Amino acid sequence: MMKLLDTDGAWIAIGISVFFIVVGVVMKRVLVNILKESAPESNAPSAPPETPKHD
Repeated sequence: MMKLLDTDGAWIAIGISVFFIVVGVVMKRVLVNILKESAPESNAPSAPPETPKHD
């Protein structure tokens, strides 16, 4: 097993895998924060649209 980690390709694969895991965690945190900030705006009651008055 340790002989497998002596190759450059193994360390590149491990590095890329760790990079994608970190990027995924960061993206999840950013998206959750964005959705939490926009949630109250979409749940706010809106006034009914005004109907035009015809004479």
